[in-house]
Amino acid sequence: MCGIVGIVGKSYVNQALYDALTVLQHRGQDAAGIATCDGDGRFFLHKDNGLVRDVFSEREMQRLVGDYGIGHVRYPTAGTSSAAEAQPLYVNSPYGIALAHNGNLTNTDELIRAIYASDLRHINTHSDSEALLNVFAHEIQRQQQLRPTPEVIFNAVAATHRRVRGAYAVVAMISGYGLVAFRDPFAIRPIIYGEREAEDGGTEYMIASESVALESQGFRVVRDLEPGEALIITADGAVHHQQCAAQPQRVPCIFEYVYFARPDSTIDGINVYKARLRMGEKLAERILRDWPTHDIDVVIPIPDTSRSSAIELAARLGVKYREGFVKNRYIGRTFIMPGQKLRKKSVRQKLNAMTLEFRNKNVLLVDDSIVRGTTSEQIIQMARDAGAKKVYFASAAPPVRFPNVYGIDMPTHDELIAYRREEADVAAAIGADRVIYQTLPDLIDACAGSKHSLPEAFDCSVFNGCYITGDIDDAYLARLKHQHRDAKVSRKTPMDEAQGG
Repeated sequence: MCGIVGIVGKSYVNQALYDALTVLQHRGQDAAGIATCDGDGRFFLHKDNGLVRDVFSEREMQRLVGDYGIGHVRYPTAGTSSAAEAQPLYVNSPYGIALAHNGNLTNTDELIRAIYASDLRHINTHSDSEALLNVFAHEIQRQQQLRPTPEVIFNAVAATHRRVRGAYAVVAMISGYGLVAFRDPFAIRPIIYGEREAEDGGTEYMIASESVALESQGFRVVRDLEPGEALIITADGAVHHQQCAAQPQRVPCIFEYVYFARPDSTIDGINVYKARLRMGEKLAERILRDWPTHDIDVVIPIPDTSRSSAIELAARLGVKYREGFVKNRYIGRTFIMPGQKLRKKSVRQKLNAMTLEFRNKNVLLVDDSIVRGTTSEQIIQMARDAGAKKVYFASAAPPVRFPNVYGIDMPTHDELIAYRREEADVAAAIGADRVIYQTLPDLIDACAGSKHSLPEAFDCSVFNGCYITGDIDDAYLARLKHQHRDAKVSRKTPMDEAQGG
């Protein structure tokens, strides 16, 4: 999962890009990058591993000159975590193109072979984003036009859709021309654009992963990109858009609403905060239906994304809501840490339980989801150590039983706690007295709300194993498992080796 942003302004856009990336930091904490273009068509690029605030110093920001540019924050899914694979990525032919990508391609190996054998281009990494950039660049180049035009670019996006499979929300910059954004034909990953009046007159435009990035910079949201649609914003502010896919269908990833997106964002017409409130309502309804004699004394969220659901759940049950964990915000997210033993160690560094809220109580802990179960197990033990009599655990999402192939680094089958386990088995595995999962129909209802016509469906593959792109089979998942294990080995640190991680 990554965050992307692009701005066409009337003055230097480096600061606005930086500010937007900090707002999107939750989408990727592994690396960050910004590329800008000046009036002479020269690109200026800086990127590195680390948080936005650490990657960009004042000196580097001053070098990022130009009235339009793109930015990216990375959460590694395919490839490695090397600085070389930080984005934006760049090719010099044709014209000079920089690109930032959120998502994951499912036919990367096939693309890389074709790019070398047919397109006569060289891929220097195993990055699906580099493959995507080279496909797009080749489809522009093969039209043999001296200067880019909307027709040339739309033709290239249409050809890219025909060659590429998987999830991709893209913002690209063409030297001396402007920005191009496009979305995969299923709209799996979010991308939205907006506009604002410039201080000296004229209109400025922003494209980003989430609406909150636009609103934080004073941009008025225009709309989400349609599935398969391409959007062009030239350096002088001309806007062009066209549908470039043969059979587009809006099927956004439902996990955006469960966990990844900020609660103050709206994606494809659905407000994330309201969706999470409804998840809490649905969980409460399930508890009242299946466990009417519950003995829950207090509902406590696991910070931060489950808070909205926990508040509504407690209200519907008529049970006290309390904040029982204090979060240390200077510890990195556990699931992106390099080794499992280090991940286990980090949980108590990240959260501290307040004994006052746990002692002699039957506690219902609420989290957005349960993936590996490692963190859940540690938190349940913390609650017991703080004096809880019983510890129940509720998940705002259904059981995660299948790998994600569209840009979320979820583990393979054997690492998923709910794979081939029922609720009672999961409860025993993580040490809870009871586990309550959201049902998939209830989650879909919570996200759709009253907007049943939008979207047409959701990608729920991590819950039901149905992959919307239609190209995922057992052989693909077996290769994914092998690649995941290889990536874990390649990302090991000396500390991991010392611990036998």
